[in-house]
Amino acid sequence: MNKRQEILSKLGITQLNEMQVAVDNAITTSNDDIVVLSPTGSGKTLAYLLPLVEQINTLSDDLQMVVVVPGRELALQSADVLRNMSCGVRAMAIYGGRPAMDEHRVMVKTRPHVVFATPGRLNDHIDKGNIIPTTVRTLVIDEFDKCLAMGFHQEMEAAVDRLTHLRRRVLLSATDADSIPHFVNIHHAKRLVFLDEEKQVPERVEVFTVFSPVKDKLETLSRLLREQGDKSSIVFLNFRDSVERTAEYLLNMGFVASAFHGGLDQKSREEAIYKFSNGSANILVATDLASRGLDIPDVDNIIHYHLPLGEEEYVHRVGRTARWNSSGTTWFVLGPEEHLPEYVVADTQPHVIPDDLPAPQPPRMATLYVGKGKKDKISKGDIVGFLCKKGQLEKSDIGRIDVMERYAYVAVNAKKVKQVLALIRNEKIKGVRTIVEPVR
Repeated sequence: MNKRQEILSKLGITQLNEMQVAVDNAITTSNDDIVVLSPTGSGKTLAYLLPLVEQINTLSDDLQMVVVVPGRELALQSADVLRNMSCGVRAMAIYGGRPAMDEHRVMVKTRPHVVFATPGRLNDHIDKGNIIPTTVRTLVIDEFDKCLAMGFHQEMEAAVDRLTHLRRRVLLSATDADSIPHFVNIHHAKRLVFLDEEKQVPERVEVFTVFSPVKDKLETLSRLLREQGDKSSIVFLNFRDSVERTAEYLLNMGFVASAFHGGLDQKSREEAIYKFSNGSANILVATDLASRGLDIPDVDNIIHYHLPLGEEEYVHRVGRTARWNSSGTTWFVLGPEEHLPEYVVADTQPHVIPDDLPAPQPPRMATLYVGKGKKDKISKGDIVGFLCKKGQLEKSDIGRIDVMERYAYVAVNAKKVKQVLALIRNEKIKGVRTIVEPVR
């Protein structure tokens, strides 16, 4: 088994899709700049990483590749993909919302070959001399349509202007930009387009409309979610205060829901995503911030409580479901004066919610916070061993585990949380006493 096959085996992937094969061939057989347009959820992160990491000199401590992303969630998840490849290339995510000094300490210790960075934080580290831009040979701009929008324009221009020794640029997105600014300095780019303009959403996605008899659609939303049982659903709204109001309503109705928007602090956003992605919250109530950069598998339903602001927002929302080869459903909840937007070209089916509905279904898992992490030399295996030995759990009772620098999240069987917390009270992980508590 060669190294490429070993990486794919570690990731549980048996075969690359058509887009990934094309990107692989374009990168490995030429020195061209590349623009990749492919739907959300089609595996673009792996598509560019797989061939590009083979060009990294792992014997050097130099930073050799910069991947610019629009937000911290995509930075973290892209870095995780590279780490899970276990290919000897060191990676780090850098983003705003935490002290740059803390990142620099990790940077000195890690000496990353690749950084996944938001534009502002990348400039910050270059300004401080923490990143030497002249060693960077490859620039990747993921979700370039968003990174190159006016809101990021100055930061992007400042960063790209300092990467003076670039040999290749790779731009990726699920939607095309009107134009690529001249400062990106991309010439004679090979365009790989895998977007079907006739198909806004995959055929694997069914589209339904649900009508609310009153303008305030919360009761209709509640009934729709009760009908869906324990399926996973993202409810999209356009405003932060609407997200808070809707999430609070659903919690009061007995649902297990997480709120996610840009006004929350980093820890709250992080916990909301972990609870939803590890199955300890059935429902994520979110602004369009959740429509990009989140690698959450197996989302069953996308619910448009507020109509998308435009076609692009619609495409990215629906891209959260039916990822890879799975299927999904999207729902438009329409009030008395609302109509399906003209840009929705898919076949839609009206749906009538039945009168006889079950109570809100609780999720199977619950999330525990563990107050130690990589810095304390705590691994996923250590946490599994601790919970099985001290908490008397079976391995089947333990789900997704995410170990950060100073803490970890672990999903466990919700029915056994009280038992676990009672049994592990005052116990130690690897001889270290730590806090273990549920994430509410």
